[in-house]
Amino acid sequence: MGFFDFLLRLLGLKSKPQATMAPAAGTQFKKTTSPKRTDRKLDPLRFQRERWSKVAKSPQQQTTTSRPFSVPAVKVEQPYPFAHFSPMGDGYLDLSQDGDSVQLQELELPEFSNPQQMADWLQMPVGQLAWLTCQFEEGYAHATEKAAHYHFRWLPKRNFGCRLIESPKPLLKQAQRKVLREILDNVPTHQAAHGFVQGSSILTNAQPHCGKRVVLKFDLENFYPHVRFSKVVAIFRSMGYSREASIWLSRLCMSRLPLDCKPPTANPEALWIYQPTHLPQGAPTSPTLANLAAYVLDVRLDGLARSFGADYSRYADDLTFSGDAQFLRSLKSFIPFVEKIIRETGFKVNKNKRKVIRNNQRQSVTGVTVNEHPNINRKEFDRLKAILHNCVRYGSESQNRDQLPDFQAHLRGRVAYFQQLNPTRAAKLKQVFEQIRW
Repeated sequence: MGFFDFLLRLLGLKSKPQATMAPAAGTQFKKTTSPKRTDRKLDPLRFQRERWSKVAKSPQQQTTTSRPFSVPAVKVEQPYPFAHFSPMGDGYLDLSQDGDSVQLQELELPEFSNPQQMADWLQMPVGQLAWLTCQFEEGYAHATEKAAHYHFRWLPKRNFGCRLIESPKPLLKQAQRKVLREILDNVPTHQAAHGFVQGSSILTNAQPHCGKRVVLKFDLENFYPHVRFSKVVAIFRSMGYSREASIWLSRLCMSRLPLDCKPPTANPEALWIYQPTHLPQGAPTSPTLANLAAYVLDVRLDGLARSFGADYSRYADDLTFSGDAQFLRSLKSFIPFVEKIIRETGFKVNKNKRKVIRNNQRQSVTGVTVNEHPNINRKEFDRLKAILHNCVRYGSESQNRDQLPDFQAHLRGRVAYFQQLNPTRAAKLKQVFEQIRW
């Protein structure tokens, strides 16, 4: 009892506490529970075998009875090469039985469900396929750059930092091209995606935004590295492939930075963003996989744009919206919605490259001027014209500053690009190009 409680009781201002009596033996009390709390016993926070009993197993394993986790089960043979041992200790996991052959046939995709069948489809030994997918390496990553299946090259960005170009070596590139040609090219992308899509180009990406009151542009920061391993596995699973086949296809198409590959800059962000398994910029399969990974992003942004009366298109990591005067007035509420959707779909906005361009300015979409109709960017046209004239005067080697292996094909492609936009002006460039001595 405290001193003040004693004084209050002495003055009669506080009643004495009632003595508590113990309940009689056998007395039943009604159990009261809070309406916000369910009257059930919570599961203990420890490993429970029942939660893992539905993991896909071989037919031999499915007939065995349940055993405690610590007791090893009956040994069974591997259902296929490189099958993983079960964490239950009772055999090998068979992850090749949950594919959808009907969906694979509808998409006209090759059917295989395990590494051996996948190696037969690629026409290589299964051990070589395991070597290409880094099955023998700790963490599925090579310890040295020399042992890796990619050539690594760091390129400085315009504003800050550097970009990693990962070019697959010949054997891996051959396998990736077959995956691209016979699997990925048969899967449709969203209609708003124009980059690296057959029948689409930067011109088709710019056409929906011609003659609009305002053009809104976003850029996705580190587009390829933000496509993680789990998302690519989910892409192949959605096609109808089994879990085992999806994991091996993802390993074949993705990369992880070797431990000794360091960026030329001291910025730690340039290193840690490439440490997890990611899409390599330079692999033939990466553009299509990136488009498929951004499918949900395109669906949500296209629906958002339609609700605001605007148009939407995407070319790789460049997002473009355009609309009339009413859309211009609603940008204050529209922009936060876009940024929220980008974050929720696993990508990141580069806020330094966000632009709002009105029609009293030069509106450019992926290098195409769209104020009235698709037209040539004047600066790009003058730059190419100067390069061609210098090639005629001083030779093509003096202008190949990036040391491109086929500089002639590079210039021919740029001239053909301008021919799509303005054939009359591009005819002058073609005349100068034909005067170059190669």
